[in-house]
Amino acid sequence: MKRRLPIGIQDFVSIRKDGFCYVDKTARIHQLISGSGRAFFLSRPRRFGKSLLCSTLGSIFEGRRELFRGLAIEKCEWEWKSYPIIHIDLNPGNYSMGIAELYATLNREMEFCAHKHGVSFSGETVSDRFARLIYALKDRFSERVVVIIDEYDKPLLNTIENSELHIAMRNELKGFYGVLKSSDAHLKFVFLTGVTKFSHVSVFSDLNHLVDLTLDPRYADLCGITQEEMEENFEPEIEDILQDTGRDLEAYLDELRRFYNGYRFSRKPLAVYNPFGLLNHFSNSGEFLPYWYATGTPTFLMNLIINQKVNILDLNNLRVRYTDFSKYDAETMRAVPLLYQTGYLTVSDYDEELNQFILDYPNEEVRSSFSQSLLEQYAQAPDEVSRALYTQLPLALFKGDVDSAMNVLRTFLASIPYDIIKEKENYYQTAIHLIFTMLGLNCRSEVRIASGRIDTLVETKRFVYCFEFKLNGTAEEVLKQIDTKEYLLPWEGSGKTLFKIGVEFDHKSRNIGEWKAGEAFQ
Repeated sequence: MKRRLPIGIQDFVSIRKDGFCYVDKTARIHQLISGSGRAFFLSRPRRFGKSLLCSTLGSIFEGRRELFRGLAIEKCEWEWKSYPIIHIDLNPGNYSMGIAELYATLNREMEFCAHKHGVSFSGETVSDRFARLIYALKDRFSERVVVIIDEYDKPLLNTIENSELHIAMRNELKGFYGVLKSSDAHLKFVFLTGVTKFSHVSVFSDLNHLVDLTLDPRYADLCGITQEEMEENFEPEIEDILQDTGRDLEAYLDELRRFYNGYRFSRKPLAVYNPFGLLNHFSNSGEFLPYWYATGTPTFLMNLIINQKVNILDLNNLRVRYTDFSKYDAETMRAVPLLYQTGYLTVSDYDEELNQFILDYPNEEVRSSFSQSLLEQYAQAPDEVSRALYTQLPLALFKGDVDSAMNVLRTFLASIPYDIIKEKENYYQTAIHLIFTMLGLNCRSEVRIASGRIDTLVETKRFVYCFEFKLNGTAEEVLKQIDTKEYLLPWEGSGKTLFKIGVEFDHKSRNIGEWKAGEAFQ
C-alpha cells in the first residue's frame, strides 16, 4: 500500500495524527527557537513549506510534546510549555477587491484567536485591536505571547499593479506590523513569512528588530528538502518507481536532481528540492511534470520583465548584491531580484571577493516552463504552430537534420503577429533562444569564449549547433564570422558532430530570410 504523502497539507497536527510522511525539520527549528533572537523573518517562494513551518512552530509553543515523539526535537533541551499564540494567515484573502478585504481578514484572524483563548478585546482600528489582543492574552495567561504571521505580503503582491490600492494596503500594514515592535516587552517569539521583503519606506521600516533568515546559511534548509533527506525519507517511493519503470537508480536520481532540485538560499553551496514538486512527482508514479510551475506565474512579474527590458538571453548569469534583495516597493521594485524571491531564479554561485550572488534557473522544470511563458508573452504564436514546434524541432535537432530544424523555426516565426515583432536582431535571437530553452534543450546564448561571443549554442548528446544571427546581412557573411573567430574550436575533438549555421533575418518578411549551414565536422 502506498504511503500517504502530504500534498497541499500545511497543518502539522494533521500530518502527525493522520499518518502522513513528515520530513523532520525539528532539529533546525530547535536551533532557531533556542537561540538568542526572538523576532524573525523568512522569505521563500510559494509552495515551499512556509505554512507547515508556521504550523510546526505553533505546535511547539503550544507545548504539544506528544506530536513530536520520535522527532529530533524530542532529544533536545526544551521546556514544553504552553504559550498564548496569535497565528495570522493572510493567504486566503482576495485583496484586489479593496482595503475592506484586508480589514475583514485581519479581524477574522484576530477574532478566531481571541475565541480560542477565551479573551475579549476591542479597538477602533485593526492596529489598535492587534495591540489590545496581545495585551489581553499576556494579562490572561501571565505569559508572553507568540505571534506567527504567514504570507504577510499577500495583500501587497495582490495589489502591486493597482498603485492607489497598493499604497493604502502598505500604509495599513505598516501600522499593523509596527505593533510588533511597540509590544516587544509582551512577546515571547515573533515569526513572519512571505515571498518578498517590502522594505525602506514600506512595511519593514518599523521592523528593524526582525532578524532576516532569508539568506542565512544556518537556515538554508529550514524549508525545502535536501538530497540526503529525499533519499532517506522517500526510499519506498523511489523503489516503487524503479520497479515500475525499470530505471537505473543513479540515472533516475540524476534526472530527479536535474528536474526538481537546485534551489539555493545562501552563500553556502547547499541545494534543496521544492517539496510540492517532489511530492507530486512521487504521488504520480515518477512522472516528470512541472507541478510547482503549473500552480501559477504572476502576471505582474511577466510585465516587469518586459517593461524593464530584462535581458532574457542572460538570465543564467546575473549578478546581484545582498542589498538588491530588499528593494521591493512599488516605486523601486526590480525584476531580477524579484525573480529570485519568487523562485524563478536561484543562487548558483557566490563571488566572495565582490560579495555578489550569481543567479540562474534552479532546475529544468523552471527553466523550460518559464521560457515557455516568456515565449507566449514574447511571440504570441497560435497553439497549433506551437504544438508542431514541440514535436518536430527536437526530433530534427537530435537527428542532426538542420534543414528540417530551420524550416520549423521559419514556420513559427511566420506565425507571430506582425505588430509585436521588433525590427531588431535581438528580438529574433531572443525568440529562438526561448524556443530552444522551452524544449528542454541545452541552450546558451551570448556564450563568451576567448575569440568572441557566440550568439546561440545548442548541444545534444551527439551534436553541437553554433548559430550566428544577422539582421539584413547575408548568411554567407555570418558563416564566415564563425570560421574567422573559430567559435567551435573548444568543441573540436569532443566526439560530437559540429554544425555552424549562419542566419540572416529579413526585416521585410519579418522572418528568417536566408540561412546557410557549413559542412558538418568533428
